[in-house]
Amino acid sequence: MNVVRLDPSTHGIGPVDSGALANAPQDKAAAFRPAAQAGGRNIVLDCGWGRLLYGPSFESPAALAQALLQELPERRDIALYVDAPQLVLAEAPSELFLDPSLVFRRELDPEADLGIDLPAPGIVIRPLATRADIAAINRLYATRRMVPLDPGVVWEQRHSESMLYLLAEDERTGDVIGSVLGIDHVSAFGDPHGGSSLWCLAVDPQTRVSGAGQSLTRHLIAHFARRGRKFLDLSVLHDNEHAIGLYEKLGFRQVPGFVVKHKNSINQRLFVDNVDLSGLNPYARLIVDEARRRGISVEVIDAAAGIFKLRHFGHEMLCRESLTELTGGVAMTWCQDKVLTLRRLASIGLRVPRQRTAGDFAADLAFMRECGSVVVKPALGEQGRGISVDVREEAHLAQAIERAAKEGGHVVVEEFCAGQDLRIVVIGYKVVAAAIRRPAEVVGDGSSTIAQLIEHQSARRAAATGGESRIPVDAETERCLAGQGLALDTVLEEGRAVKVRKTANLHTGGTIHDVTEQLHPALREAAETAARALRIPVVGLDFLVPSPDQPEHVIIEANERPGLANHEPQPTAQRFIDLLFPFTA
Repeated sequence: MNVVRLDPSTHGIGPVDSGALANAPQDKAAAFRPAAQAGGRNIVLDCGWGRLLYGPSFESPAALAQALLQELPERRDIALYVDAPQLVLAEAPSELFLDPSLVFRRELDPEADLGIDLPAPGIVIRPLATRADIAAINRLYATRRMVPLDPGVVWEQRHSESMLYLLAEDERTGDVIGSVLGIDHVSAFGDPHGGSSLWCLAVDPQTRVSGAGQSLTRHLIAHFARRGRKFLDLSVLHDNEHAIGLYEKLGFRQVPGFVVKHKNSINQRLFVDNVDLSGLNPYARLIVDEARRRGISVEVIDAAAGIFKLRHFGHEMLCRESLTELTGGVAMTWCQDKVLTLRRLASIGLRVPRQRTAGDFAADLAFMRECGSVVVKPALGEQGRGISVDVREEAHLAQAIERAAKEGGHVVVEEFCAGQDLRIVVIGYKVVAAAIRRPAEVVGDGSSTIAQLIEHQSARRAAATGGESRIPVDAETERCLAGQGLALDTVLEEGRAVKVRKTANLHTGGTIHDVTEQLHPALREAAETAARALRIPVVGLDFLVPSPDQPEHVIIEANERPGLANHEPQPTAQRFIDLLFPFTA
């Protein structure tokens, strides 16, 4: 156990190992103060994500404040069980703040909680065992915009009596889909009241398996109950209704308690001016958060449309999510019309599929038969609406054209090219991120119909993306299922995975998986060449590829307003703000 006891006479923190608190914005956990001070003096616990400062052990508010001020860059320390927070804040009012969270407690009972740790179907719960597990946890933290773990600290303390890192795995794929940290207050702090706490609960927002967060929490409850601990504490932001609902369902109840932190860029949003950002979607919010972190002021112009103004020392920029005033009218014209996009890219020798504008159905039909299979889509559409993929039959072609026409504007009939759907984000004419997008799929449980599975999966995706991702139930969904001999009322056997859409767009329930490090140089060069040809400084280019590490490709679309929030762990928001305000980099 890596516990450091500070000597206040040195006014320092001693040889504490490095670490950064992976404390999720939507689920920040902290324990509240026990009734009496535990044994020991100035106790600090390095958990691999930052330091926990055990308030009751500090000899004075001044000593606790001094320790908090020793926080290292890019870490987040927490003083918990603070008895008189006003006295600690008074020591450094411009540098410390009171954490605005609610504290919850679950009383533990070794007998009643004996079997509570049975995981949900399809989930395996196990402790951290390998260095690869630490990397997997950090990938989860990246999707939740949490500060990453220090692998060295966590690996050194993997057998600690004080800390337990748990992982949730998808039983079918073996993927790590969740993690949590439990702290034993008795071994860590000598807590005479026998407490424990839950920290850093994180669940993969793209997992198809439900119940990972609940299973991890239940496992900690049972673990500490077996150890004879009396309670499990945590804290959560007051407006995180989803997390609060989960904890209350598991028997947690709100209790009083105070936590003090050091002001830093990581937790800046908890103490900066109250600009109302609640109406912004995740794509605008990601950019705004990064701007505020750098001291750039934000004025929300139209939250529903994602329009805001950024201003810094007289320089200002109007944005609609990732679309800015830097994108000119001609670039917009090229990108918005899919016919013009491919015509422009083909003119400079880039590889694109064959294409025609629908109108003469006989000619459209002949084109489909010549290609063997086509994609039908609205030329001016976005977010996957009105698209039909892999159309091969005359009746389906007519239906697909009619469906696309409902989105407005002309309709494109395009050669279908097989391959993985690859989105490459270019900012400042340099590739910043690349990700494979996969169509929505559901996994059978042996009792639910496909329609019910879609409903449940859509609810999870919507909750994980702020309502941005849902699986439509429409004619295209029915066509996709029919091609597999299935229907909406089919009951899938347990464990069977079925694709319910052919498009991989995030807004229609697709998932996105980072492949930036695997990107072939030829694909990187093609993307940057395309951005320069379209004269657009921020763009999301859609490729079809056999594999992201191979050079073969076709480019099918250019998105003038790419969603930067879909590409963790790549620094899309950072590079975007670098482009707009380079002097803040």
